[in-house]
Amino acid sequence: MNNKIKLDIISDVVCPWCVIGYKRLEEAITEMGIQDKVEISWQAFELNPNMPMEGEDILEHVNRKYGSTPEQWRNSQANMQQLGKEVDFTFEFVEGKRIVNTRDAHVLLAYAKESGKQTELKMRLFEAYFSQGKNVSDREILLEEIKHIGLDADAAKEILENEDCRKQIIDKEAFWRNKGISSVPTIVINQSSSLVGSQTVDVYKQILTDLLNQNVK
Repeated sequence: MNNKIKLDIISDVVCPWCVIGYKRLEEAITEMGIQDKVEISWQAFELNPNMPMEGEDILEHVNRKYGSTPEQWRNSQANMQQLGKEVDFTFEFVEGKRIVNTRDAHVLLAYAKESGKQTELKMRLFEAYFSQGKNVSDREILLEEIKHIGLDADAAKEILENEDCRKQIIDKEAFWRNKGISSVPTIVINQSSSLVGSQTVDVYKQILTDLLNQNVK
């Protein structure tokens, strides 16, 4: 099918709602049996582009950025863990966890896209950060995930050290911000309309159904 539904998912690998949204979207696509009719591309968005490589304690971060207390954070994480169970994803939130810089992760996601393994790497990075408590700004950890999906770690390392590749990520982020995107997840549909936030499976099904009907007219 040449006129596939094109979905650009703007997200960050440290965004829990991006996990929930994608897993629900994936469920909708699978239940409808339209995997061959949808083309997904992950687009970079850094929630904290100026975060130093050593990161920031998560409790300090949510208090500084959102004004949240430790108790509010614990309540929100308990809710997220329940939502994760509903989509078969494990969130492990512990005090001492750090918010980290994600630019290198986005560089490697662009690299993985060339081999058709972008979604596979994205899910590996989600799991590494949220389920396994790994530091996804650590290049050694990132390269281990690259090897796990069968890509060349040496080539990936060269890309990480290439300033042009890093600038391309910054430029792509600026492109989406200039389009008015300021929060994630945001799904840009067929490069024309957008859907902000994590939706229910039923909402995704209805949107996909409408798009399929448009394609056959």
